[in-house]
Amino acid sequence: MLYLALSILFSSLIFVIFKLYIRFNVETPYAIITNYVVACAVGLVAYTGSFDFVEITQKSWFLGALALGVLFILIFNIMALTSQRLGVSVASVATKMSFVVPAVVGIFLYKEELGPLKVLGILIAIMAVYLSSIKKTALPFKLSLLFLPFLVFLGSGIIDTSIKYFQELHLKDGELPLFSATVFFAAGISGFVFMGFKAIKQRVRFNIINVIGGIALGVPNYFSIYFLVKALEYDGLNSASIFTINNVAIVLLSTLFGIIFFKERLSLKNWSGIGLAILSILLVSIT
Repeated sequence: MLYLALSILFSSLIFVIFKLYIRFNVETPYAIITNYVVACAVGLVAYTGSFDFVEITQKSWFLGALALGVLFILIFNIMALTSQRLGVSVASVATKMSFVVPAVVGIFLYKEELGPLKVLGILIAIMAVYLSSIKKTALPFKLSLLFLPFLVFLGSGIIDTSIKYFQELHLKDGELPLFSATVFFAAGISGFVFMGFKAIKQRVRFNIINVIGGIALGVPNYFSIYFLVKALEYDGLNSASIFTINNVAIVLLSTLFGIIFFKERLSLKNWSGIGLAILSILLVSIT
C-alpha cells in the first residue's frame, strides 16, 4: 500500500505543478515535452542493469512501450482540445473516470473477482469523481463535441490498462525503470515531432521558464507511473481496486491541495463528491 500512496502523492503533485504553470506563465505544451525528456532520464538513472539499445529493441514490451509513449502525447493534446471546447471540468471528469476501463478489463482478462461491496464501491467512485470534479462553466455545449471527452476517457483508460498488461505479462524483475524510460522517450520524441510541425506555422522560441517547468514536472510524473506499477504487483488488492483507489484518492488529495495552496472554493456538489469518494475507498479496500 506504500507504493500506491506514493503514486497518489506524486500524481497529485502534478496537479499543483500545472496550477503553478499559470502563475509563472509556463507554456504547457513545451514544458510537457521537456518533462518527458526528464522523466526518461530519471528512468535511465534508476535502471541498475547494463544498458544496450539493441537488446532493448528486442524486449517483448519495446514496441508496446513506444506506442504507449505516442498515446501519452496524443491524449494530452485531446485533453487540451476538450478543455478549450467544453471546459476544464469536462476534461478532468473524463480523465479521472477512465479507471472504469482497466477495472472492467481486469475482471474479464485476468479473471479478477469483485464482491458486491467492491462493485458498490466502484459505482460510488464514478459518482464521486463526477461530483467532486465538476465546475460551473459558461462555455456553450454542443452535442457534436461529445466525442472529445469520450476519446479522453477511452484513451486514458487504454493507458492504464496497458500499464497493467505489461506489468502482468511482460516486465521482468528490474526492468520497470527501463520500460518507463522507453515510454517517456517515445512520448518526448513524439512531442518534438509535434513541436516541429508547429514551428512550420509559427516561430518557436526557447524559454528557460518552460524548461524549468518541464524539469519540475518530469520527476513526479516518472514516479507516479513507477509507483503505480509497483502497486499493481501487490497481491492484497486486485487491479480494479487499485485503479479505483488511485484515481479517487488523487481527486481527494488534489482537491485538498487546491484548497490549501490555491484557496479554491468548493460547491455543495463538490463536498458531496468528496464524501462519496471516501466511502468508495473504504468499500473497495475491504478484502
